Amino acid sequence: MTASEGAIAIVGATGALGFGLALRLGQAGAEVIVGSRDEERARAAAARATTVAATGSFRGAANPDAVGQSEIVVLAVPFASHAATIKGLAEALRPGQLVIDATVPLAPAIGGRPTRLVGVWQGSAAEQTRELLPDEVPVVAAFHTISAAMLEQLDVGLDEDVLICGDRRDDRRRAAELIARVKGLRPVDAGPLEAARIVESLTALLIGVNRRYGTHAGVRITGLPRDGAWPGK
Repeated sequence: MTASEGAIAIVGATGALGFGLALRLGQAGAEVIVGSRDEERARAAAARATTVAATGSFRGAANPDAVGQSEIVVLAVPFASHAATIKGLAEALRPGQLVIDATVPLAPAIGGRPTRLVGVWQGSAAEQTRELLPDEVPVVAAFHTISAAMLEQLDVGLDEDVLICGDRRDDRRRAAELIARVKGLRPVDAGPLEAARIVESLTALLIGVNRRYGTHAGVRITGLPRDGAWPGK
């Protein structure tokens, strides 16, 4: 199938973070394609999303079809299946199609604690994605510090920053425009893709904070424009 103008594919939207992002983006007016290795699971998740966010536009598809129908692809998969998923999508991706990677290399991928990271040869999950995809497919990293539980509670307002890493300013800006559509999320330019090594580690830090305080903490950078003005405007 051909790409739908403005459609967003969320690969891994049958999981908690991916499903929460699907709900919020759908509620914000984006056309969301729920992706999964299992098409039936994708369709079931899309149907559930429609029930939760009745005003949103959701449909389900197997991962390659979801990617082929979208303009922007969000990766929200467990690190254990990260490389295999990317390799399976590489041929479906088109030049210029933006990939936003929300993956975190948490230690449960190898049986460890969720408050720890595993070492990634490339430096970060996002840099692994960059290495595995064709050069003409831009990659940015984002969505690492947002609670999946908070995303799914549509009656709860969000008030936090999303740190965006990517090697080209235009790619970061493009991701920022999508993120800014979700009320309560402020995109922040966090610089080149190698900064994802730092940003991804914040997920493990916040998991520990949330356990100790019994909450769903996020991140807010002080001293930035409250109106979300992007650098260079």
